[in-house]
Amino acid sequence: MIENPPLIQIKKIKPEKKPTSEQIALFKNVPTGFVCDALEGYAALNGNIKLLDDSDKKLHVVGSALTVDSGAADVLGMQIVLNEIKTNDIIVNTVNGWQETASVGDSIIGMIRNNGGKAIVTDGPIRDYNGVIETKVPCFCTGINPNSPYNSGPAKIGFPITIGGMSVKSGDLIVGDIDGVAVVPFERIDEIAIKVQRVAEIEKGRDAEVQNGLKIPQKIVELINSDKVKYYD
Repeated sequence: MIENPPLIQIKKIKPEKKPTSEQIALFKNVPTGFVCDALEGYAALNGNIKLLDDSDKKLHVVGSALTVDSGAADVLGMQIVLNEIKTNDIIVNTVNGWQETASVGDSIIGMIRNNGGKAIVTDGPIRDYNGVIETKVPCFCTGINPNSPYNSGPAKIGFPITIGGMSVKSGDLIVGDIDGVAVVPFERIDEIAIKVQRVAEIEKGRDAEVQNGLKIPQKIVELINSDKVKYYD
């Protein structure tokens, strides 16, 4: 490399490339499972990324992704991003899956709250559990590790990242609940908002059937009785 890249790279996102408050409202209390169903079954981050405090089984958060690529064992990007947070932003931070140090702690998460951030999603562990809980910021992470990260960079903010097996770009819609984190690509928000309503109707009907004693769905009964199933002695 002839010269080092900038210590911090920031990609500004235009307001028209972020979900509106109205679009976000369409996903209020929509389970992540419904979102995944509407996105052909796959929209969730790896199951290792889960809600830190699962005592509130009804917790639900929806917002606009603001991405941070911190790299392994570094927290500088998470401090710089504090200056970029806007209303309804959810910080989505990748440490490239590094598990040997904390990706963030309670002080930064508290400042995310103070700047209007709605939640944080990271593919690393966090530290300062009690302090993080006190911030009341929903935190989706891989666990807890008190080891300290560096504070030296480099980092990228606002650029597309890969986290938990999914590609995420700033402006994508993030939905988080007790089951995990789902991602709706920005350009599909309106389409998926319509689909999740249909999913909700189907689920409501199926739940009612189960409560009324359903044992096996009719389609499965028909499949079992068809020539597509063969029994052996």
